Amino acid sequence: MACANAPWFEENFSCSICLDVFSSPVSTPCGHNFCRTCITKFWDGQVRYKCPVCNELFQSRPYPRVNTLLSELVAQFKTSVRVEEQPCVEPADVPCDVCTGTPLKAVKSCLVCFMSFCQPHLEPHQRVTVLKKHRLVEPMDRLEDRMCKKHDRLLELFCQTEQVCVCQYCTETDHKSHPVVPLKEEYQVKTAQLGKIESEVQQMIQERQRHIQEIKDTVKRSKVDADREIADGVQVLAALMRCIEKCQDDLNKMVKERLKSTEKQAEGLIKELEQEIEDLTNRSSEGKQLSHTKDHLHFLQAFRSLKDAPATRDWTTVEVCPPSYVGTLRRSLDQLEETLSMEMRKLCDAELKRVQQYEVDVTLDPDTAHPKLILTEDGKQVYYGGVRKKLTDNPKRFKHQMYVLTRQNFSGSFYFEVQVKDKTEWCLGVARESITRKERIIVTPKMGYWTFHFKKDGLVFRDDPAVRLPLRAELQKVGVFVDYDEGLVSFYDVEARVCIYSATGCTFSEPLYPLLCPCDHEFGINSAPLIISPVHQTD
Repeated sequence: MACANAPWFEENFSCSICLDVFSSPVSTPCGHNFCRTCITKFWDGQVRYKCPVCNELFQSRPYPRVNTLLSELVAQFKTSVRVEEQPCVEPADVPCDVCTGTPLKAVKSCLVCFMSFCQPHLEPHQRVTVLKKHRLVEPMDRLEDRMCKKHDRLLELFCQTEQVCVCQYCTETDHKSHPVVPLKEEYQVKTAQLGKIESEVQQMIQERQRHIQEIKDTVKRSKVDADREIADGVQVLAALMRCIEKCQDDLNKMVKERLKSTEKQAEGLIKELEQEIEDLTNRSSEGKQLSHTKDHLHFLQAFRSLKDAPATRDWTTVEVCPPSYVGTLRRSLDQLEETLSMEMRKLCDAELKRVQQYEVDVTLDPDTAHPKLILTEDGKQVYYGGVRKKLTDNPKRFKHQMYVLTRQNFSGSFYFEVQVKDKTEWCLGVARESITRKERIIVTPKMGYWTFHFKKDGLVFRDDPAVRLPLRAELQKVGVFVDYDEGLVSFYDVEARVCIYSATGCTFSEPLYPLLCPCDHEFGINSAPLIISPVHQTD
């Protein structure tokens, strides 16, 4: 925008809309003059077409005609007026809609003109009688968005029913029966709600950040576990390789020593035989020479020495026996097997120590116990009572299988130990929550049971078909480990520090409960209880 030095000329040669010197001045039917751009822009924002100065209404949008005389006068005026640059509007301020070039800061917005004005361009609204009637408000950006599209009025109220901003006319028509409040009042309410939403959002962000950290920690632990597993594997395999190399060296050494001994014996015998052959050959030569002599005296004297046979060995009883290598390789493999067993024991011990870190504290749930089972008050022991107690028909209670579950269930990795000392039959394992408890069934993983059954004639993992294992002597305490995500159920001989059996590829889709079964007491022989024991890790 430009500011002229001559006030009288500025008033007479200025557009009443932009308050600047006319640019391509045109006249309306009512005789008022405006810049072509200003009047065009003004009418573009109107529903009804009127003069900005006298408010005369036109039936249709007028086509403004160029005012030739005024155009010439304006051209002369521009040559005699010096224009001054005005300061720019700040980014946070509402700019004047009339200023050309760099706009000034608006000081008021007109709800009739739908425009914002700086102080110089606001002057007509303070001077011209018709413009004084326009409603001026504090500067508003995007003024057209703040107006009701239906009534051309400022959106000053908020409809709480439809949750929209409305004007005063809206409350008398479409929103007549709806509760409305001033925008400021609803703004305060929504601001408070926004604070609550922000608090909830921040809490959600923190939860997700915590989950991210948990995932990172899990990955970190997994890396540590992977590194340890690799290191243990390398150590075990390296030991086995050393043992194999030693067995190979020992085997080679033993075979070569036996071969060398045989070769040495054969070499001695061959030398001895060769010496006898040489002696016999010499004797034969002497005999041939003697046979040709005609001297009777010499022949008889020499024949006497040839008559006696030379001292030789009786070779009919002498033989070289090839060395026997029978059992040599087997003995080497026995040594390898012993080393492998030792390394396996070390590996199983390390594995057991790791799974024991997943120990959980569990107690037996009396609501699930078969009526013939008796539980101790602390929920850590169960034994066969022999008498069927009269109990309420709890839907959780086993009717036929002599089982009891724990109160706790798990959907992650967990480990617990049960003492089975002095028992001749028992069953341990885990079961899913939705197992059948009132009918007789074949207990298998397909039915939701992963159990290990012990009898005097052996160990059995109940599957279809059942997996039978050799009986382990003096089995006193059994550890049960479940890796839910990996689908793994493992049973350990805690005292021997070895894994008895692992069921892999299991499918878990719901929480798992530890399961105990002390079985029938067999006339007092199997009366000892099953005892849930705390884990005692060894160094």
